[in-house]
Amino acid sequence: MEKAALSSHPDKVSESERAAADVKFKSISKAYEILFDDDKRDAYDSHGMAAFEAGNPMGAEVDLDDLLSQMFGMGMNGAAGRGPGPRKPRKGDNEEQSYTVTLEELYKGKTTKFATRKNIVCKTCRGSGGKDKAKPKECSACHGRGMQQGLKSMGGGLMTQETVICNPCKGTGKVYRDKERCKKCKGERVVEEKKVLELYIPRGSKEGDKIKIEGEADQLPDQEPGDIVFNLVEAEHKTFQRAGPDLMAKVNIDLSEALCGFSRILVKHLDGRGIYVKHPRHGRGSLKTGSIIKVAGEGMPHKKSDLRGDLYLLIDVDFPDEDWLRKDQHVEKLQALLPKPGNPIQAETVDEVDYTEDVNLDNFGGEGGQGQQWEDEDDEDSSQPQCAQQ
Repeated sequence: MEKAALSSHPDKVSESERAAADVKFKSISKAYEILFDDDKRDAYDSHGMAAFEAGNPMGAEVDLDDLLSQMFGMGMNGAAGRGPGPRKPRKGDNEEQSYTVTLEELYKGKTTKFATRKNIVCKTCRGSGGKDKAKPKECSACHGRGMQQGLKSMGGGLMTQETVICNPCKGTGKVYRDKERCKKCKGERVVEEKKVLELYIPRGSKEGDKIKIEGEADQLPDQEPGDIVFNLVEAEHKTFQRAGPDLMAKVNIDLSEALCGFSRILVKHLDGRGIYVKHPRHGRGSLKTGSIIKVAGEGMPHKKSDLRGDLYLLIDVDFPDEDWLRKDQHVEKLQALLPKPGNPIQAETVDEVDYTEDVNLDNFGGEGGQGQQWEDEDDEDSSQPQCAQQ
């Protein structure tokens, strides 16, 4: 095509051939523009050059298939020596929707069936919209082009003109009289059908993944149906948090387990298994709130792999309740067992103060203490008489 464009450039031919070369050069440029723009290629596949007639500097006399056939002996279908030939049906729009899944389902994978209603090409009229042997007439709205010019908002009060499918004829350029319309589809060319589909979610999938069921979107005549696309949304889990292939869970242990060790199930996994952990008191040290235990290979599975992420257990130590501490014998025994405090702080002056418990740091750094406002010393004297300047 580049060679054809260069050979047809107006500057490369004689003066007498320049006008014809100019038309051919513009035609080749337009053909290139359509071939390498997906949207324009789809519009041409469905409606031919009628999709570009409005405001087209080449006019309606240029046909891309004829142009390619002249240059290369091929049409848009790519078959050399066949001329224009049948155009490949364009693919319809995909239908996208959100699908909420639990973390358990993402961990184990899921297969589910669901019923849906979709449009299919009418079998009675084979998608023509008319009765057998009925002849359609040219659509008066688009004058047989199948496309119309519409206005599209660009924001800020600006409008732009765009080519859209003609609604009365649904892009065919032809319409049937009322009495000649297909009784099954009422001239709509499609009918509604109920169908059961199967959705498979691979294990290890994550939020944002797209699961595609190919070719199951609404059908239109002379068009390959699009796909149904499900965008996965992960539901919040009460126990686990996910970050990529890893999982994290908060685990509560009591004070005796933190100090003396434990051997028990710490958490129930997403597949129902109990995760049993042995934490002996010798060699490992005591646990405290904020300590983390990592269990390798117990995170989320990787898709299409036997690899797994890791499981992080965040420790939170529960202290004895107040009723237990109110018993003097318990406190005395505990004091006798626990290490003694270090050397006390020494000070020349000691004030015993009152205090408040169960507070937070929301007011930390606020103005003043005990509800008082901060006052500058200079402000206190602002009401006093000032010496007059001499």
